[in-house]
Amino acid sequence: MAEHLVVVLPGYEVARHLPALVPRLRQSLPDADLLLVDDGSRDGTADVAAELGLEVFRHARNRGKGMALRTGFARALERGADAVLTLDADGQHPPEEAPRFLQAWRAGGDLVVGNRMAAPEGMPWLRRRTNEFTSWVVSRLAGTAVPDSQNGYRLIASPVLETIRLESERYDLESEILIKAARAGFRIVSVPVSTVYSDEESSIHPIADTVRFFRLVRRARRWRRTISPAPARIED
Repeated sequence: MAEHLVVVLPGYEVARHLPALVPRLRQSLPDADLLLVDDGSRDGTADVAAELGLEVFRHARNRGKGMALRTGFARALERGADAVLTLDADGQHPPEEAPRFLQAWRAGGDLVVGNRMAAPEGMPWLRRRTNEFTSWVVSRLAGTAVPDSQNGYRLIASPVLETIRLESERYDLESEILIKAARAGFRIVSVPVSTVYSDEESSIHPIADTVRFFRLVRRARRWRRTISPAPARIED
């Protein structure tokens, strides 16, 4: 039976990036369905995506990356997806590396996460140190090593999305998925990826998103009572 892959692109103000990104995605993943969730953009993102032949869902206002992903996940499951591939719509994640995720999934990975940390040259110093710290914390909470927990380039098998209940609405959703999936017994693996850094201002808000991350850590203690731990644990 053919695999049904849905690519979910959460996007905010990415109209100018899509004409270059979409053809590369179609070349790398010719059989995948492409879905863009426009998170309240005002630059015509939804219109450009529709003109390029993508299925488009639009939030009337900006609700955060987590909610955009949740909207995409729900639609992908409705369409009977076997797996969902997520990547940023601003060109930071090279579509040519997508087959690595499929290969790792076919080899038994339930959740495949991109890893920039094996070769982090070019990553801003502060972002690198912050990512190392948050990845360490998420790995401890998940009970399995995730070297680049903040990487949004990932493949998630549908059983993961059908099993875990998601709560977060912004960037903390990506950490929530890892922790809950690992504790539910799903296998998390990483594949090397590169990231193209542009001169655009990041949509991450350092203070607000740091506060959300630590709130996530507190909530994760409650999840221990409702989610079975994964078999693999980190050795001290």
